[in-house]
This record gives sequence, structure tokens and C-alpha cells, in this order.
Amino acid sequence: MKNIGNIIKTLQNIMRKDPGVSGDAQRIEQLGWMISLKILDDSDKQQKLINDNYISPIPKYLQWRSWAGDDEGMTGEDLKEFVDGTLIPKLKNLDVSSGNKRALIIREIFDGTNNYMKNGTILRQVINQLNQIDFNSSEDRHVFGDIYETILKDLQSAGNYGEFYTPRALTEFMTEMINPRLGEKVLDPACGTGGFLTSAIENIRKQDVKGVKDLKELEKTIHGMEFKPLPFMLSVTNLILHDIEVPNIDYIDSLNREYTSIGHKDRVDVILANPPFGASVTDGAETNFPQNFRTTESADLFLMLMIRYLRDGGRAGIVLPDGSLMGDGVKQRIRQHLLENCNLHTIVRLPNSVFQPYASVATNLLFFEKGKPTKEIWYWEHKLPEGMKAYSKTKLIQKNEFDGLKKWWKKRKENKQAWKVSIKTIAENGYSLDIKNPHTPEEEQSYSSSEIVSMLHDSFRKSDELLDKLKKELS
Repeated sequence: MKNIGNIIKTLQNIMRKDPGVSGDAQRIEQLGWMISLKILDDSDKQQKLINDNYISPIPKYLQWRSWAGDDEGMTGEDLKEFVDGTLIPKLKNLDVSSGNKRALIIREIFDGTNNYMKNGTILRQVINQLNQIDFNSSEDRHVFGDIYETILKDLQSAGNYGEFYTPRALTEFMTEMINPRLGEKVLDPACGTGGFLTSAIENIRKQDVKGVKDLKELEKTIHGMEFKPLPFMLSVTNLILHDIEVPNIDYIDSLNREYTSIGHKDRVDVILANPPFGASVTDGAETNFPQNFRTTESADLFLMLMIRYLRDGGRAGIVLPDGSLMGDGVKQRIRQHLLENCNLHTIVRLPNSVFQPYASVATNLLFFEKGKPTKEIWYWEHKLPEGMKAYSKTKLIQKNEFDGLKKWWKKRKENKQAWKVSIKTIAENGYSLDIKNPHTPEEEQSYSSSEIVSMLHDSFRKSDELLDKLKKELS
């Protein structure tokens, strides 16, 4: 019985010997394209068994089995020259004129790919390790799925890639609450490594998928968008590992589309997403949005975009930072737009260490349905487990922490963690959604960010007055 965890560890240790690969991000990218090609090749073999007429979009001499499949095959300088001079350039320019979507995806994966490895002999050793995994064996695939999750988690601390991974406990809980079903169109316009999409696939499969016909329908209705090469590649392979033959993931910046061009045919039933926050949008992206709602804060533009994509009656579960819950000007107008066009029925306030070490800002889960205005919002304060001061890289948020919230969800009553606020109160408060738990005793009470800002203003004003007085006295 092979241990896939050990294979991957060995593989990473081998890669560390190569002078061309520096740091986690490059190692994950290198591993990423190699695993992608191996998965695609195993998947091609499977397709051929099911359908005699199946033809792989990858030319035979570039298929994994042709140049990498034989452990005694090409190595050293020959292998390195083949990968750098033939394999990657040819896949970057793969012929897509037939309209074959799988060919297009392969071309897009390799469009942003580099081979960092400089030593062909070490490269061969890595390939031989990968050859021990058979992605058509359900056992191998299942075990690898868990390991893949670990690789994606490693991204969190690899340079600038943390924004692309949402803890699995969150994606699974949010998906369960939104409960997408077969036939519903599901969208994540900032899909990162595909966590929400795979959670949606598993949720639907568990309840609705009975055979190949259902699987085909599921494949057509799951849609993601991602514009950075590494997460795009990882999300595609993540979906292939979940039996999606041709993942419907667009290699685009979803904010770079004219807002008003999103019409009836683009509308979806379900949105599950953790849009990037704190990031600046690409130059000029905000001009795609109506004048009144233009901002360079990515989370706020994504909120506008997601409301636009939802059909009436469509539902969403999204992650938003505290910064989007308060503030005036454009921020206030966007929140008002949300509350007037959607029923924002629940906000789950999370401790600020959920996304450590990538971001220490406080985040919230927002659940809403489009088509009816908000009348009241229920809040739930998610508390850290007993005895824990903060989440960390080794102590991630766990799914069972949401058990109490799930029980409360269907029969809502105020308690120490739950309170509700009317739209009247929210409107009077400048549509601020940053509302603290009224059940927290005064001495323990933490101040909301807007209150801290106002207290700071107050103290600056007082010190200015004191300075003025002092100046008068001295003169």
C-alpha cells in the first residue's frame, strides 16, 4: 500500500535540491503544472475507455505518458531542453481553433506557467515520484484530494497567495447553509483555488447526482472566474479531481466587464465567494461600474458585481471584511443598494484571526437573497473555542464549531451570541452594518471600528484644544 502523503513529502524534498526553485510559492507552481499534466493524462485515459472516439486535445508527443510515463525515459539535459524548449511553448500555443474547451483550458493553464527547475536529473526524480500516483484509482484520488488541500493551505503562507485559500470549514458551512441543488447555476467570480466550487459540487453530488447524465448537468452549471495564473491552474485541477471533465473556469478578471452588460442570460441561482479584499483593482476597472458606485476597494466592487449576477430569488453566501460593513460615501451607497435589492437575513461575525497568517482583519459571512428588500438582519457572533486566544496556521477554524449556529439557524431566538436589528435602526445609522453584540457585558465590550475612529477624532480634538490653550498661556 503506497503512502501518497510520503510521495508528496519526498517530492518536495527532492525539489529543494534544485537551485532554480526558491520558496514555497515557486515549489507549488512547479508542482502545480506537473500534477495538472499527470491528472489530464490519467483523465484522457479514462475518457478513452468510456468513449472509443475520444481524442485528447494534447498532441501525442506532449502527453505525459509519452515523455514522462517511463521511469527509465528521458532525463538530464535532454529532459530539461524538452520541457523548456518544446513542452511548455507548445502547450502555451495549443491549437484551440476547433473550439474544444478542454484545449482552451490547457492553453490557459500553460499561458502563465514556468519551469523553474534547472537540473534535468532532479526533474526526472520528481516525475518518477508522481508516476506512483494513479488519478484514475478512486482510492488514490481520494487520498490525494486531502493532500491537495494541504498544498493549497500552504499557499496561505506562500508570499502573496493567501487570498486564494478559504479555510475548508468555512466553505463547507456556507455551502451547506446556501444548499445549491442540481440544475441551479452556481458562480464564484473570484474562485481562487476552487474551494467553494468543489464544496458546491460535493453538496450537489451527495443529494442529487445519480448517474452520468446528472454529472454532465452538474458540470455545465458550476462556473468560476480567476485571473491569476497559479490559482487558476490549481482550481482547474481541483475540479478535475472532483470528476469534472471540462471545468468551466474562465481565466479572466471578473471586474473587467462592463457592469451593465451583465444581463438576463448571465444570471445565476447561487453565488458562493470570498472576494479579494484590501487589494487594489486593476487600473480603470472601477470605470466599468455606474458613477455612483465607483471605488478602488476590490471587496466593495465585488459586492456590486455579485448582486448584479444574482437572479431574483437567487441566494448568496459571501465573506466580507469589516471595512465593507461601515464607512460613508461610496461604501454607504453600496450597502444601501444591497439592502434595498436583497434580503440580507444573516451576518456571522468572525474573530479576526480566521485568515491568519494572510490577513488579520476581522471578517464576516453575509447571507442574502435577491429580489426583496431587507426588513431585519440577524447577527451571530462566532466565538473562539474555549481556551483558544486566536486561530493560527496550525490551529485552523473547525467545521464542528458551527454546530450551535446550525441548530439556531432554523429556529432563531436572541441569545448571548445572537441578536437582530431592524432596517429602520440600520438606515438611521447611515446603513452601517458594523453592529456589536448588545449581550456582551459593558466591561468586556469591544468597540466597533467606526466607534474607535470617532473616539480617536474626539481625543485629537481635545488635544488640539489643549495645545491652543497652552499656546495662548505661553504668549
